[in-house]
Amino acid sequence: MPPITALLHTTNDALRLGRALETLLPCAQLMVVDHYSPDATLRVARAYGAQILRAQASDTTERYLAQARCDWILCLDPSEAITEKLQATLFEWSALSNESLLNAAAFSVFVCEQTDGAWRRHAAPETRLVPRGWNLWNGRLPAHGPSSVALEGDLLRIAFP
Repeated sequence: MPPITALLHTTNDALRLGRALETLLPCAQLMVVDHYSPDATLRVARAYGAQILRAQASDTTERYLAQARCDWILCLDPSEAITEKLQATLFEWSALSNESLLNAAAFSVFVCEQTDGAWRRHAAPETRLVPRGWNLWNGRLPAHGPSSVALEGDLLRIAFP
């Protein structure tokens, strides 16, 4: 199985980005698409070895995906991080030889969101791991693929002031 590229879009996310990038150990490539951040976002991205792409108004998701070195793309927001269980699942997944899983159209994860000091797990998983040729997008994240296979582990969405 080919390795994974992580794709994150940023805008003034210097205080959030490090935590997200720190958890992406299973990813062979970190790509940050920056939308004109005047803060230290780019410095943080460089510190983690991320490839930085400057967003342009006319850009499409396909332009960013064309820069990916890997065939599978894991999409996150800078305010999100993956759990150790999801890290382990992604490491195992990338080493799989199980053709039934490898032939899945896309993969989803459950999101746990921090709200008012408590964690709430969303009822339905969100599609976040897609092949580079995925053409269903909801803004900066993949649109839900109804046939996507849920992976073990969670994606944490951390509330920031």
